[in-house]
Amino acid sequence: MAAASSSAAGADPTLAKRVIACLDVRSNDNGDLVVTKGDQYDVREKDGDSNDVRNLGKPVELATKYFHWGADEVTFLNITGFRDFPLGDLPMLQVLQKASEKVFVPLTVGGGIREFTDSQGQFYSSLDVASEYFQSGADKISIGSEAVYAAEAYWAKRQEVEDPAAVALDGGSLIEQISQKYGKQAVVISIDPRRVYVSDPSEAPQPFVKVVETQVPGPRGERFCWWQCTVKGGREGRDIGAYEVAIATEALGAGEILLNCIDKDGTGEGFDLELVELISSGVNIPVIASSGAGCSQHFVDVFQRTNASAALAAGIFHREEVKISTIKEHMIQESIPTRSEAADFN
Repeated sequence: MAAASSSAAGADPTLAKRVIACLDVRSNDNGDLVVTKGDQYDVREKDGDSNDVRNLGKPVELATKYFHWGADEVTFLNITGFRDFPLGDLPMLQVLQKASEKVFVPLTVGGGIREFTDSQGQFYSSLDVASEYFQSGADKISIGSEAVYAAEAYWAKRQEVEDPAAVALDGGSLIEQISQKYGKQAVVISIDPRRVYVSDPSEAPQPFVKVVETQVPGPRGERFCWWQCTVKGGREGRDIGAYEVAIATEALGAGEILLNCIDKDGTGEGFDLELVELISSGVNIPVIASSGAGCSQHFVDVFQRTNASAALAAGIFHREEVKISTIKEHMIQESIPTRSEAADFN
């Protein structure tokens, strides 16, 4: 039975800030699908002689628990999806199907959503793959590497015209295809950037890449930085920044940005507020802050000091260091518009 809604005094409940639980899902060395969590995207154990994939629980059980804790949304990231054929990943599809029967908040899934030709020579479009996830219970699809490639193509075209509105969109990107078929609200762009320090803005890798003056100087006292986008699970850097990917993918039809930060991942030191503010003030679609949450104050900080619409965490929920209800209570105390409806808000 849902509890009565309680939002911050005077706040418009339609503008409530969201708290999202994220589950990084992958197969362990025994082939079992588990929820894991890494430090700067490394999910292997570091203690003792073990180098196993860190196992923090079963996906459906954890998703159900976070729903009862009061999560506004649940996100599944299939973090090995870029390597494998996603339509052959029956366990992940089954996770979505089972979760959708127990979790009654929006479900987002990402990882490996791209075109593919199987071993029999059968071609599957990116939209075919995305459609399978939607049919299995997903409300939103998170696009990572493919979004970066689409943004690179967009900026290549944009350099050829004076008016950004004149950039010709051909409808060929996965972002455009999903947006056209399922609506913008179904398209989430997952950006995986890392901070790159430079001594001068002229050191940007491309003339259109935005370099900012930072309040967190670099190791050699550098006063400027940009956030380099990566693909393939953070393994490959590209000469395009998080800001440029956000701008491009909004133009292509994305409805939301999931903004990660490799430098902050697993640190518990708080979100990269400079990065979040840069992106959330630069686009007109919601931005989800991710990476670095270690306590409820970090959620308050990101909502008070940036234009983020939501904030996401993983490890602190898996290890039960902080409950979602505690975060929301703190947000309400700080007069942050908060939705506190839950199946069992405790």
